[in-house]
Amino acid sequence: MRVSASAAPAAVYNGEVGFDFSGKIAVVTGGANGIGAATARVLSRGGARVAIFDLERTDPAAAGAPQGIGGFAVDVTDRASLERAFDQTGPPDIVIANAGIGTELEFGATTEEAWQRTIAVNLTGVFLTLQAAAARMMPRRCGAMVITASTNSYDGEALLTAYNASKAGLLGLLHTAANELGPYGIRVNAVCPGLIRTRLTERHFSHPQVLKAYFQHVPLGRGGDPEEVANASAFLASDLASYITGATLFVDGGQMACKFGTWTDERAEFHEGRWRLR
Repeated sequence: MRVSASAAPAAVYNGEVGFDFSGKIAVVTGGANGIGAATARVLSRGGARVAIFDLERTDPAAAGAPQGIGGFAVDVTDRASLERAFDQTGPPDIVIANAGIGTELEFGATTEEAWQRTIAVNLTGVFLTLQAAAARMMPRRCGAMVITASTNSYDGEALLTAYNASKAGLLGLLHTAANELGPYGIRVNAVCPGLIRTRLTERHFSHPQVLKAYFQHVPLGRGGDPEEVANASAFLASDLASYITGATLFVDGGQMACKFGTWTDERAEFHEGRWRLR
């Protein structure tokens, strides 16, 4: 299936006009679930013709069908797989490099296999995605790419050695790609989510005491929703960000701005998964 670039009406949702991606082709890797799926929906509502790239076992075609979004079985660690999918979608205007994995293991227990797999998906997979997309964008002298990095690109959260290293590596890729692709009119930016409620993090949200301690260090006092990251990615991909490239946008409720904690039991209460002032 080839994704057509035919014009679509401006998006209107929640009673307001949303982003305008009319006539643009957008690709979202890891788009069958979580942040990727939310981003695909936001782009589609804005009028983009969206294709999600995800592993065959996620059934990307079925995942996108309810919103009229195309889906392709793609392994981002396989250059040939990516090339075939991009050949089917046509040259993209927007690429959201979102596919990623994470496994909790102590530093000393992190196996070479776990390390290699995480780096392959989270770092090499993004490199291959951006490289394949850039080859198709450069002749057109335009395009926008958004990488899903993480607050872990900056810190060393325990039990996530390979994940942290892969997400830190994305910043080097971001800066170099923005530098080299800028002359071709291609912008490259990144979002850095904090703790976002997805199927992969749901187990954390089911433990109030864990959340209470974690969200003490989040000024907004709560976790995020996938749509909140999706809106940030859509902004960076939109013409509203036309003079922004090489930038990282934190979507973390202020976590990275907070060193010693914001919330205490003396001035606030933790209720229904979030902190609130008394």
